[in-house]
Amino acid sequence: MPRTEPTATAAAPGRPAASARTAASARRPRTIADQSTELRLAIMRLSRRIRQERSDAELTASQFAALAWLTSEGPMGLGRLAECEGVSAPSMNRTTNQLVEAGLVVRAGAPEDGRKVLLECTPAGTAIVLETRRRRDAWLARRVATLNADERATLAAATELLKRITA
Repeated sequence: MPRTEPTATAAAPGRPAASARTAASARRPRTIADQSTELRLAIMRLSRRIRQERSDAELTASQFAALAWLTSEGPMGLGRLAECEGVSAPSMNRTTNQLVEAGLVVRAGAPEDGRKVLLECTPAGTAIVLETRRRRDAWLARRVATLNADERATLAAATELLKRITA
């Protein structure tokens, strides 16, 4: 009886193991639609996994996104923050109200026009964003470190292609 190597991934009944599916899919010609679907699914899985690496599990994804914008771009008005995040101003207002209540964001008058209100991260809000980014980068770096040199070169080339696709 021939010996077979154990697979690292258990397959669901009636389905080949992940390594067998990967090898089979690499051999058959794929359409652009197939490639697009596979890429979308892989990016979604990666995105979900990266989002799990955060320093404050109590924050919603929307709250963290607002903090991240304010940390990266600096103080801004509610309308601009809503536009950056692609949500309505009332929705962003609810999000920022929760962040203000939590002490992660403050409202202040704009220096050029005291009637205009700017939102700004507090040091605690900035610390959450920076620690979350550090954790996410560390997780991804550990995963990339498991790849061989050729795979890392392929990943670097794919990264440039993804930048072009999303530009």
